[in-house]
Amino acid sequence: MITWRKAGRSGGGGAGSQECVEAARLDDGVGLRDSKDPDTGHLTVSPGAFGDLLGRIRAGDLDL
Repeated sequence: MITWRKAGRSGGGGAGSQECVEAARLDDGVGLRDSKDPDTGHLTVSPGAFGDLLGRIRAGDLDL
């Protein structure tokens, strides 16, 4: 069974609370999907690529 997780800041009903990406550990990497439309599938990235993405987000390198 795959357990999808949303960011802790995604709740609360404020602006942008419904615009969230969910992530899950998969056998072949990390799955990413749109929480608004989870049935459309997911993107799979390597654990290293996911770690790099998180690092860039934390560093403020991306316009999010």
